[in-house]
Amino acid sequence: MNKKPIIPTAPVKPDADTSWGNVAEWYDGLLEQSADSYQKKVLMPNLVRIIGPKRGVTILESACGQGYFARAFASHGATVTGADISNELVELARKHKDNKKDVVYHTAPADQLTFAKDASYEVVVIVLALQNIENLGGTFAECARVLKTGGRMVFVLNHPAFRIPGRSSWQWDEKASAQYRRLDGYMSDTKNKIDMTPGTEKGFMKKFTYSFHRPLQTYFKTLGKAGFAVTRMEEWISHKESQPGLRADEENRMRKEMPMFACFEAVKL
Repeated sequence: MNKKPIIPTAPVKPDADTSWGNVAEWYDGLLEQSADSYQKKVLMPNLVRIIGPKRGVTILESACGQGYFARAFASHGATVTGADISNELVELARKHKDNKKDVVYHTAPADQLTFAKDASYEVVVIVLALQNIENLGGTFAECARVLKTGGRMVFVLNHPAFRIPGRSSWQWDEKASAQYRRLDGYMSDTKNKIDMTPGTEKGFMKKFTYSFHRPLQTYFKTLGKAGFAVTRMEEWISHKESQPGLRADEENRMRKEMPMFACFEAVKL
């Protein structure tokens, strides 16, 4: 591709100098001001379709960031609660004035939703956040605890089979005039330090976060241990198109062949 996109994800459990609170304003602006983001053009319409937010439905968005999706679900009439480990992002969420219906926000990590009673929600949503959360088992266990029997957990990931930090990239085969996705690993669980300020000048105070790659079987096994059954998996492609050029047609073709996101729905048994 001409330029590798930055796909923002929700906050990681913070170390001393890596909390997403340090980039809260940047993250808020990125989502709220972009008319052509993946969140708006790909994730939002698909999540609304799958979740079906409406009056009478209780939804918890865990790792909600600055409330971008929580507010949208509430605008459809659902009763929505948002929680995030970053107090800075939660405060930004509370300041947004475009709510048609109030969202209640809490500062809490995804594996310690202490504000929530047992079996109190019908849907739990986690959008582009599990890959930034180290305690996957604890997070799924908390989701199971706060969900009613038969309740659904819906979560979205950067596709773990094709988007592997430090071990996947776009490559070009000159002989075949073809683009392909190179993978240099998949099965190993890895913890990757991610530069949130790429391309900045020397001397700029860098900000970092962590991303955890896990193969698909890790998610399925951990869901099973937490008492979930997977009922849906969808793979979503990018809506972007390349600028006109010699490789544009091939780049656009490959965008439709290599999904960016994987969405899962799991039911509490």
